[in-house]
Parts: sequence; structure tokens; C-alpha cells
Amino acid sequence: MKHKWLAFILIVLFAALQARLWFGKNSIADYHEMKANIEQMQQQNAKLRQRNGLLKADIEDLELGIDSMEERARNELGLIKEGETFYRVLPKE
Repeated sequence: MKHKWLAFILIVLFAALQARLWFGKNSIADYHEMKANIEQMQQQNAKLRQRNGLLKADIEDLELGIDSMEERARNELGLIKEGETFYRVLPKE
């Protein structure tokens, strides 16, 4: 008789644990949903990384473009910035 009660209690406990595993908080269904969310976020992060890379390249191009335009204006047109003093060093002939 005692063994029957022990077996019954163990079966009920096992069923309760299984129910929690499959249907409770942090269950297998929650795990799969969370895994899908993580994959979606990783895809979004990859797209954002690519976009950031393109923006960084655009910024570098603009910075280099401004620098090269400034250098060209100085060399070819002899332009100087306000507050600068221009010195031209000529080689000895």
C-alpha cells in the first residue's frame, strides 16, 4: 500500500514537471520563440552593420574630398585660409 502511494506521488510529480517543461514559463515553446527572435535580431544587426559601413565610407569619401579640394585650391590657385600666412619657398637655380 505504501509503495502504491509513493508511485502515485512520483507519477504526479513527474506529470507536473513535464507540464511545466512543455507549457510553463521558460518552456520549450518559449525557447523556440526566443531563438526565432534572436535570429531576426541578428539579421537586423547585420543589415545595420552593412548600412553603418556604407555611411562610414561616405563620410571618409567626403572628408578626403574636402581635403583634396582644399589641397588643390592651395596648390593650383594659391588660395589661403583667413588668418593664415602664406610662404612660398622657391628652389635655388
